Amino acid sequence: MKFTLSWLKDHLETDATLDEIVERLTAIGLEVESVDDKAALKPFVIAKVLTAARHPDADKLQVLSVDTGSGAPIQVVCGAPNARAGLIGAFAAPGTYVPGIDVTLSVGKIRGVESHGMMCSERELELSDEHNGIIDLPADAPVGTSFAAYANLDDPLIEINLTPNRPDATSVHGIARDLAASGLGTLKTAPVETVAGKGETPVKLTIEAPELCPGFALRLVRGVKNGSSPKWMQQRLIAIGLRPINTLVDITNYLTFDRGRPLHVYDARKVAGNFTVRRALDGEKVLALDEREYTLTPDMCVIADANGADSIAGVMGGEHTGCDENTTDVLIESALWEPLNVARTGRHLGIITDARYRFERGVDPEFMVPGLELATRMVLDLCGGEPTEAEVVGYAGHEPKVVSFPLSEVKRLTGIEVPRDESLSILTRLGFKPLGNGEVVDVEVPSWRPDVDGKADLVEEVMRIHGVDEIVPQPLSSHDAVNGKILTTLQIRSRSARRALAVRGMMEAVTWSFISARQAELFGGGKPELKLANPIAAEMSDMRPSLLPGLLTAAQRNADRGFGDVALFEVSGTYEGDTPAAQRRVAAGIRRGTARLDGAGRSWSGNAGAVGVFDAKADALAALEACGAPVDRLQIEAGAPGWYHPGRSGVIKLGPKTVLGTFGEFHPRTLEALDVSGPVAGFEVFIDAVPEPKAKPTRTKPKLELSAFQAVKRDFAFVVDKAVEAGTLTRAAAGADKKLITGVSVFDVFEGASLGEGKKSVAIEVSIQPVERTLTDEDFEALAARIVENVKKQTGGALRG
Repeated sequence: MKFTLSWLKDHLETDATLDEIVERLTAIGLEVESVDDKAALKPFVIAKVLTAARHPDADKLQVLSVDTGSGAPIQVVCGAPNARAGLIGAFAAPGTYVPGIDVTLSVGKIRGVESHGMMCSERELELSDEHNGIIDLPADAPVGTSFAAYANLDDPLIEINLTPNRPDATSVHGIARDLAASGLGTLKTAPVETVAGKGETPVKLTIEAPELCPGFALRLVRGVKNGSSPKWMQQRLIAIGLRPINTLVDITNYLTFDRGRPLHVYDARKVAGNFTVRRALDGEKVLALDEREYTLTPDMCVIADANGADSIAGVMGGEHTGCDENTTDVLIESALWEPLNVARTGRHLGIITDARYRFERGVDPEFMVPGLELATRMVLDLCGGEPTEAEVVGYAGHEPKVVSFPLSEVKRLTGIEVPRDESLSILTRLGFKPLGNGEVVDVEVPSWRPDVDGKADLVEEVMRIHGVDEIVPQPLSSHDAVNGKILTTLQIRSRSARRALAVRGMMEAVTWSFISARQAELFGGGKPELKLANPIAAEMSDMRPSLLPGLLTAAQRNADRGFGDVALFEVSGTYEGDTPAAQRRVAAGIRRGTARLDGAGRSWSGNAGAVGVFDAKADALAALEACGAPVDRLQIEAGAPGWYHPGRSGVIKLGPKTVLGTFGEFHPRTLEALDVSGPVAGFEVFIDAVPEPKAKPTRTKPKLELSAFQAVKRDFAFVVDKAVEAGTLTRAAAGADKKLITGVSVFDVFEGASLGEGKKSVAIEVSIQPVERTLTDEDFEALAARIVENVKKQTGGALRG
């Protein structure tokens, strides 16, 4: 939002300096981004041409003798057709930067004649596009004085950065209101006078889409003369970056910034019949004022006449009914539009205008009719003409919001005590109306503040005017012990899993949460509720049900670039439904090629083998152990999901129902569907499924107890059915005596005809740690008998003879 200092003072009676105003604007939340004090125009002075003689070597150039009021005349070579003796204009001396041509002047020779500066045109000073001649000032212009001061060009320009919740500050009047409320002057609040019209507006209006247009005001002014707008208006519009077009259009642009009231003008002779506010037809086209044709959809709102759509409501007018120098009868529109619809329309069509900027934030509904009256008065003053009565359709009046405001909230939310009377006074100065006398008052919100909805918004209003700098910085107070838990259990587990997998030589990857529908269906997803309404790409249409598709395709991309032996992992979220409870926290990883824990690739001492199911199993158990899962009590079962190889995969469970993860080599059909090659094994563990550990009375580590007796190892070989899992056998052996047996591991598996059909031999090593005394042979024999009995009972196995 840009405005000049003199423009601001049209609405604010103040003696404050520019620096004070800039500082106060930032202090009250209207952050100043830049200030142009027009210092660049100070070197230009008013000068008089004493003589003008033809250049000896150029027919179109003249050699001027110029009086700058500082002593002897200065010689200037000039090519302007209107240069003549007696002309008074703007002079730039050597060393002056001329903004219109982006040149810093120096003494130079033009066709052999020295020139000590230049006489400037309006375009060279960025006053207008006029470049047919140099500036021609009246005869009474004071020679030798500042041209900027004489032409009112030394008006500082201020630019503020607006947040989307401040539609009231999109006008100079609104900014002045805030400054006045902060005590930096008095707001000029002259009422808008109603213009007396003659007869009804001949163009009638029908609103077919009231949900998109809460109100519409229209008036015809006959017999206008539409030429160039006054110099003061042009200067202000140019200063804020707008190009003056003609008086009627310039008035609408001026009021857009002056009062935050976007308007539109139609050439009444180009309008066919009456106006209708309706939804656009599917595929309907509009040639807009930017001379581009836009194709509309039924979600958009238009103002149409008998010939079709004339303008895009709240965004941009149409070219066919626009006003030009031939306009004699003008229709002035002041309407209200639904903010979200304007925002969606502008974003869809890619149109950014000052009108859209204000309508999508919310304009003051109570200023719709006064805005029309103000525009009519300016048209009459600058263009003449005879107005009709205003036609107002659809507007039912504004119902002000009332917010309950406990005054104690100021202290609670900001930590600073603001007296009750001061809080209410601030709100009153800002246009709010406090109702009541207690510690909780109802506050009526003004029509120009649609952003204020609750008590916290009122606290913000009080504090930004009272002074946010009054809040004294204070350190945060500690509410817990020094070593108290800060992270959640899920955060701790996620970090622990990352660290454990990184230690195992895997590299962390971050893949997209969106995958293609084909990949989602392949990994058990593809539900309708998990499809994206507006995917960023066709191959990213579904929320991922698993981390594995992203990791597998990432590994293949590495392989395609010559890095085939990769181990990747990711700890992130997967989605089984569209509710928070259906989002899982998962740690997943894959190994490709020879990327095993003990190294990858070829070596003279022996080549690394390809990754397999047991590599994935070890990674999964390492991640679960890092997350606090009781690894010694986990069960490994068959029945992994279909994307794994059925004979080289498993499911990790805690008890009969709690699934903690899956692992295995991938099914060839899965790899083929993903266009992934090579041996690949992977896993997924569900971090959020690991049960919470039982709370301990103390966080101190238990006492280290070491046995003074020698540990002993005993080997057993059991003949069992081939269907019996080794894990079942080892658990059976370990359960024979949980106090003495500290570990059971498989060291050999044998299958042969000598064992019988459907049989295998599994050899295990049992670690025994005496605790109370040295065990005797009888003790070992009794323990061995219990181990054999336990294995027989749970697996049907017998000692191999």
